[in-house]
Amino acid sequence: MISTPQNKYLNHTVQTATPAQLLIMLYDGCIRFCKLAIHGLEQNDLQIVNTNLVKAQAIINELIVTLDMNIALSHDLRQIYDYWNRRLIEANMKKQKEPVEEVLGFLNEMKEAWVQAAKSINATKTTGGSYG
Repeated sequence: MISTPQNKYLNHTVQTATPAQLLIMLYDGCIRFCKLAIHGLEQNDLQIVNTNLVKAQAIINELIVTLDMNIALSHDLRQIYDYWNRRLIEANMKKQKEPVEEVLGFLNEMKEAWVQAAKSINATKTTGGSYG
């Protein structure tokens, strides 16, 4: 890999990020790739569609493998992520944007929930763990 200032910055950002920040970065990437796939569908550029849907699926697969299955919520998240993957596969096979738009909506909602959770955790840390 060529070491550009941008790559160095990105590498540093990832290495110093909290788990919550990393999770949000994954969501941001998946959202970006879904938007690019939708744009590719609108332009009938099937190579862009395929490339970006595969990248979005790779991120969702990363979200799946990082789940701690000892936590009950992880089982629900696994089902959600599996559904998203199936919808993106369907979109890629049928070259339809509706499944991608559906997943994109879910991604945006879930990302916002994680952002709020991260803010709540940070607020708790700065107040010494008290809730009022």
